[in-house]
Amino acid sequence: MNQAHHRMTELFQQLGLPSEDAEIHEFLSKHRPLPAGKTLAEAEFWTASQASFIREALMLDSDWTGIVDQLNEALRASQ
Repeated sequence: MNQAHHRMTELFQQLGLPSEDAEIHEFLSKHRPLPAGKTLAEAEFWTASQASFIREALMLDSDWTGIVDQLNEALRASQ
């Protein structure tokens, strides 16, 4: 696994989403909690390309995997 560490702001930029701290917090608040039976990539709020990026990051164990995992955990938290 590549040991590069990305920050949440970089992930949101990569996904083409607003990436300021307040905007990330708003996104998380709006979309949590993610249903237990649904993978992160299956969430209805992603575009096809965003879902593909998330799926590939996890499948390929890329340098994005750690921060994608953190996003997954944040979206499953109850607040």
